Amino acid sequence: MEVLSQLFEQYFHSPVERVQSLQGQLGGSGRSIIRLSNRQQSAIGILYGVREENVAFLEFSRHFRQHGLPVPEIYAEKLAEGAYLEQDLGDVTLFDFLSQNRNGDVVAPSVVESYRRVLEILPRFQIEAGHDLNYKICYPRASFDRQSINWDLNYFKYYFLRLAGIPFNEQALEQDFTRLTKFLLSANHDYFLYRDFQSRNIMLHEGVPFFVDYQGGRRGALQYDVASLLYDAKADLPPSLRQQLLDHYLENLRNFIPLTREAFMHHYYAFVYVRLMQAFGAYGFRGFYERKAHFLQSVPYALKNLRWLLHNVTLPIELPTLIESFQRMLGSEKLLNLHFEAPRGPVSTSTSDAPLAVRVYSFSFHRGGAPKDETGNGGGFVFDGSSIPNPGREERFKRLTGRDAAVIEYLDQQESAHEFLDHVRGLVDASVSEYQRRGFKNLMVSFGCTGGQHRSVYLAEQLAKHLREKNGVDVTVHHRELEKAEADVAAARSETAS
Repeated sequence: MEVLSQLFEQYFHSPVERVQSLQGQLGGSGRSIIRLSNRQQSAIGILYGVREENVAFLEFSRHFRQHGLPVPEIYAEKLAEGAYLEQDLGDVTLFDFLSQNRNGDVVAPSVVESYRRVLEILPRFQIEAGHDLNYKICYPRASFDRQSINWDLNYFKYYFLRLAGIPFNEQALEQDFTRLTKFLLSANHDYFLYRDFQSRNIMLHEGVPFFVDYQGGRRGALQYDVASLLYDAKADLPPSLRQQLLDHYLENLRNFIPLTREAFMHHYYAFVYVRLMQAFGAYGFRGFYERKAHFLQSVPYALKNLRWLLHNVTLPIELPTLIESFQRMLGSEKLLNLHFEAPRGPVSTSTSDAPLAVRVYSFSFHRGGAPKDETGNGGGFVFDGSSIPNPGREERFKRLTGRDAAVIEYLDQQESAHEFLDHVRGLVDASVSEYQRRGFKNLMVSFGCTGGQHRSVYLAEQLAKHLREKNGVDVTVHHRELEKAEADVAAARSETAS
């Protein structure tokens, strides 16, 4: 953390006043993403220990900016300590913009226009910037080659099919993988493949699309990235809109290279399938294996995409065992029990459609025990955060609370805190969805620890931040012990003044 503060002060010639952890454990990359700011300036700091990946991102960023592409400016770096500072592009991703401006399958025209603009820029990455890019710095592979494809397919096989309990004939499946790989490699792959071209990696900064998280880029085929964007699971784009956007991309692509629609489409859906399998592998690894329940929330949307593909697409090659595995996934009781989140879209303000009120509390077990539910429900959750390392045992934290940056940074570094929150989110998310479906109006979640000052406050704030990203939820936070202390101070001052 200190190295980022130093980089900030060196670049802006003024000290950091506020530090905010942005990603925590929600992402799958392992990087720490931190906003550093003062009254005049703001920047995003990255801490990550994989030098090769950092080098790829920094060099790609400079190369793309030379081509006039909208990517973050790199302010400063210290590769020896795995740190760099980049432009702050705000908090609104294309996924956020989509989620806030849709009503079921009806997507607002402003969102469609943003997607169109994104797909107009994509060929500039793939073709213009890809033409003279230094592919020697790509990590972990210089191209989406046989090895890269095998990694993705085995990721799907071992971390999704195996862990989800989907039966398959391993030898027959490997034969299908071999045929699929050969077919994918027969596509022209002399372009830049962004790799993670999805709605969460596109920022809308003052309404303009900016692009991040391309450090896994490599040489590859055109079809992969547009498939990643249009079949991004939780974005859940309607099939008609996907087709409209694909047509727009292909029309724009003709401004860069002489490519026929037939040639592109010959390989397109095979790349959709392989990207979908890569995503399933990630959901399985993070969700089933690492037990980070929020990753499993994407599975129902990915299955919805898979169902559409099986009903509407015929591949140019035979993959009988793989298709059979897909069909078994769609019939899996274990996967069917993973529920969609509550429907997204504008929240009605009518009394009958009022948002679910979620009250999140922190408290001390030694000072009165858990807060009582005054709504009459008598339900909700009470979580004990005492198993997490206690910052209050260290002198430097004793006067601070779980809302202070130093305590947040300390707890963000505790793996036990991440695991605890993963389980909490899974339980609470399931209740929120069910409460909304059944029209319930109140849910209470309380976090306790020894003093109600550090861990419980941190946990309450983290859950509240997570829940505020959902539609149809009104979140309030109450820190009982902190509020009591503040009231005591105010009363003492009042007595002194009188």
